[in-house]
Amino acid sequence: MASSQDAWYLSLLGLAEYFRASSPPQIKLCIQCLQAVFNFKPPQRVEARTHLQLGNILLSHTKNIDLAKNHLEQAWMLSQPISTFDDVKFEAASILAELEQQNQISAAKPILRKAIELSQHNVYWHCRLIFQLAQIHAIEKDYALASSLLGVGVDYAHISNAHYTRILFLLSKGMLLLIDKKLPEVHTVISQAGHLIETWTGGAYQREYVKVCFLVLQVCHYLMGGQIKAVKPCLKQLQQSIQVLVQVDDVITGPSQGDMFLWLPKEHLYILVYLLTVMHSMQAGYMEKAQKYTDKACVYIEKLKSKPRQSPEKNSSNVDFAVLDNKPILSVFQLMLLEHIIMCNLVMGNKTQALQEISSATALCKKSPRLLEAHGAQLHTLLGLYSMSMDCLPAAEAQFLAALNTSQERELWTFANLNLAIVYLRGKRDNDFNSLFDRINPENLPSQTHSLKAAAYYVHGLQAFFQARYNEAKRYLRETLKMANAEDLNRLTSGSLVLLGHIFLSLGNSRESMNMVTPAMQLASKIPDVHVQLWASAVLKDLHRICGDTARENEAYQRHVSYSQTLRNDQHNASKLPQHCLIYWTKGDIPI
Repeated sequence: MASSQDAWYLSLLGLAEYFRASSPPQIKLCIQCLQAVFNFKPPQRVEARTHLQLGNILLSHTKNIDLAKNHLEQAWMLSQPISTFDDVKFEAASILAELEQQNQISAAKPILRKAIELSQHNVYWHCRLIFQLAQIHAIEKDYALASSLLGVGVDYAHISNAHYTRILFLLSKGMLLLIDKKLPEVHTVISQAGHLIETWTGGAYQREYVKVCFLVLQVCHYLMGGQIKAVKPCLKQLQQSIQVLVQVDDVITGPSQGDMFLWLPKEHLYILVYLLTVMHSMQAGYMEKAQKYTDKACVYIEKLKSKPRQSPEKNSSNVDFAVLDNKPILSVFQLMLLEHIIMCNLVMGNKTQALQEISSATALCKKSPRLLEAHGAQLHTLLGLYSMSMDCLPAAEAQFLAALNTSQERELWTFANLNLAIVYLRGKRDNDFNSLFDRINPENLPSQTHSLKAAAYYVHGLQAFFQARYNEAKRYLRETLKMANAEDLNRLTSGSLVLLGHIFLSLGNSRESMNMVTPAMQLASKIPDVHVQLWASAVLKDLHRICGDTARENEAYQRHVSYSQTLRNDQHNASKLPQHCLIYWTKGDIPI
């Protein structure tokens, strides 16, 4: 029979739970009951657990973060010396570290290191805490330390027979190595993970889940390398695998307690597959396909965002996410979808639509300083591309320089420099172009990306064309064509063909010019790339005039007028929008 003291605090705990579970919850009364427990000087275990309960309730139902933190600190301190008290001890450490991470990230690390040291006997908590500390190092861009820690997780999961979590640790390490541009090491991780997945016989859901995560890593690896053709089989397999995953029941099985993690909820993985499909379509030059999948993904994101946040006690799947705080990632996915569809609309000549989407992207960033910090350089790059399309070359230059000043990403630097070079070519600023030479030299490009190297050859071909060095221009453009054809880079192919057609026209070789411009027009119409269509129609008009084909000359002229008028009208409409002033924002708060 319980002692009188036991009866008091057990009754208070019961009342607190009653008030918490009421509909609607009576949180103030729940908190008062829990606080009253301390008046009876309960045992240390009960005191620690009550502090943890108060911390959780204050976090989930109030804005009193400091008081919640105080209770969590008490729970962590009191529980440390108590053996067989893992659920309270490590939950308190994990949540306290999350709170510290929001204000002073360095304060979270010693808490997690201590918890990792104490949790070696508990597979679930040891793995979870390793994931959490690795994520903090990744946020700080200390990818080497984060990868090393995940490597420790790989080995620990292996000796603990947590085969599924071993694969998740390995794939997480691969993703960080990919972010850090350690591509040869990524290839090694992909090979190791592929072998483990093939030989592992786990539950149906977990098998399909790690297969999707593995294919995501493979697709990202190819896309980051600009290998658009090589990625197709993996992307198709990923699209099929995610359809299987969403149909399978979320049943986590296995002999190890440690096999209770997910990278992301499968609904978020579903959006990620949409995003990767959009990225591939945009790079390959399938703009309308990219638009279709962006629309689908955005509808799905809004649907998920509108869902109420599920509290821990309602999490029936009883799993934890290797990526913590997974809900904000929806905004990241939404922003990345917008970034790609903005580029698609600029290619298609839809400047007004692109500007409205830029405005949507800036609105997302205004809500989250972290998003703006991570994607500010991309916003400046997009505004630079928009400014170029509007013939606002000084604004374009300022935006690309702002992107270069706010980013340390090698690929973005190269992309911005290549576009800045085109701005200088269009402005006949040869000295400024020459100052960029080392940064855009295709033979010595900072980026390892296949598509950017092909684009660098194109920019040098364009410069040679403007300077009437036609043989040199042809040499560069043939290199672009060779690389573009190897990886189905349709936009680069069509742009190179039309420029070669223009060169042959300038050299008086109308037959060779026609052989270049005709497929350029066909490919540009398929993309569709209205700027290449405009250019090709002008060259075709001249070619038909030289050949004496009046009917076709007139047809090409009418097409040229139509493209030109459509672009001019859209440019006028875009310039009248209030969001157009964003082209003058290069630092500080976003103006609108």
